[in-house]
Formats: sequence, structure tokens, C-alpha cells
Amino acid sequence: MREMPPQPHRTRRRLAGAVLFVLVLLAIALVAFPMWLIRPFAPQTPEGLSLSFGLRRWAPLGTALVLMTGLSLATGLWRGGRWWSRALVVLALVPLVGSVWLSRQNLFEKMFIPMGTTASVPAAEASWVEGEDPVLAVAFNGDAAAYPVRQLAYHHIVQDLVGGVPVAVTY
Repeated sequence: MREMPPQPHRTRRRLAGAVLFVLVLLAIALVAFPMWLIRPFAPQTPEGLSLSFGLRRWAPLGTALVLMTGLSLATGLWRGGRWWSRALVVLALVPLVGSVWLSRQNLFEKMFIPMGTTASVPAAEASWVEGEDPVLAVAFNGDAAAYPVRQLAYHHIVQDLVGGVPVAVTY
């Protein structure tokens, strides 16, 4: 018995489904990769920061184009599809729409939330700071404060009052 070759229609549908899957991965990558490059508590290089901000700048356009292409493929897959393939098409559209929305949010600001309130103690009582830990120091109007870089690594910015003057400490 001779095996029948796959129908062209079926092959096109499989190819369209595979392309839709790749588009979902691309859309997720356009949003997630910049966040991964600039994540807190990880070494950040100038090249990584540049790539991250470049991807962040182009992500809104890229995700919109990916969504339009995905909608076109989804329309073709919807016609003549079974209930389960239509459900998969709808599930594929969810991350595409989500990536378009997320690409227009400033996720970097959500990742590095400024420290809202600060508490200070004399240096001798700061048991969580080791003697060799780097700190950022501010002295103004006879008052001084030091902020451990280890704590700033997550927040990247601390708003405080030093010598009666509001300061924003960052690095």
C-alpha cells in the first residue's frame, strides 16, 4: 500500500502554525530580553545596556508588526480549523497582544523601584554593612549619610534628606 503525500492545504496550515509560534517567541523576546539584560543584582555592561535600551526603543514598533502578522496568520488558521486549533490560535494571540501592551510600559522603572523611606543609624550600629562594602556618601550642611551600594543595586535611587536638603542618591 502506497502512502499518500500530505495535502498542500494541510502543509500550509502547519507552516502557518509554526510561523505563528515563532512570532509568539519573538514578541516575548522583544519584551523579556531587555529586562533580562538589565535585571537587578546582575553585572551590567555598557554593551548590554546599549542593546537593552535599543531593543526597548524598537519594541513597540516590532511587537505591533508581529501582532499584525500574527493576526493575519490567525485569520487564515481560523478558517476551516477545528475547535482545538482555534483554541490554540486564541492562546497564541494572548502573548502577542500582551507583548504589545508591555512594550509600551516602562518596565525598567517597575524593576528598579526607588526606595521610598530611608532609615539611618550611626555607622557603628550599621551591622548589615561590612567594613569593606562600598558606599555612596553625601555630606551637606554639617550632616553626612552613607548608602551601601549593595542596597542601591536593586533600587538604583534613594530619596533622602541630608542637612535639611532633599537629595536623590543614585549611581
